[in-house]
Amino acid sequence: MPDYHLPLLPGEEYHVLSRAVGNEKLFRNGNNYAFFLTRYIKHISPVADTYCYCLLPNHFHCLVKIKEEAQLERHFHEVKYNKRFSPELLPGFVMERFSNLLNSYAKAYNKMYNRKGALFIDYLRRKQIESDEQFRATVRYIHNNPVHHGYCTNLSRWNWSSYPAMRSNEPTWLLRPELLDWFGGIKGFEDYHSRPGQDL
Repeated sequence: MPDYHLPLLPGEEYHVLSRAVGNEKLFRNGNNYAFFLTRYIKHISPVADTYCYCLLPNHFHCLVKIKEEAQLERHFHEVKYNKRFSPELLPGFVMERFSNLLNSYAKAYNKMYNRKGALFIDYLRRKQIESDEQFRATVRYIHNNPVHHGYCTNLSRWNWSSYPAMRSNEPTWLLRPELLDWFGGIKGFEDYHSRPGQDL
């Protein structure tokens, strides 16, 4: 099971996820999905690179690699210019970026829909990637989530995941070449996704 207290360490890879409180939805229309991605890129890209993601009406998943210590330190000085740096501060600093993402999206969402209160059921769940097979299985699990939950019958038809971007030649902010290398290229990527998978 994902851990609520696992530190996000420099250079490590994590499956990160969160969901809406109760029966609420995080995304009601395409504009909500697109806005979340712009917030995600703004807050997360300075501290983590993203292999893949999937946004669904009431939850989201992403697979990230936290940036190396030197990169995190540079960003720390950009946003905490009046605070003394120490490597021990980095896990909390990275978590703060994710908190800023969720809080900024929730505030905008609440204003848009005239609602109050928490939008996300918990702060953030995460699970560290510890093997090549776990990495590949996590990518497949994330991309197959819309099919698993019955939102579509073919994962290539879900607009709010990174699966279409992985099969495209269009520019992307994702770690596409690095991710495809884990599968030996695009054919291996597609073949692996067609296999039956298990819940993580």
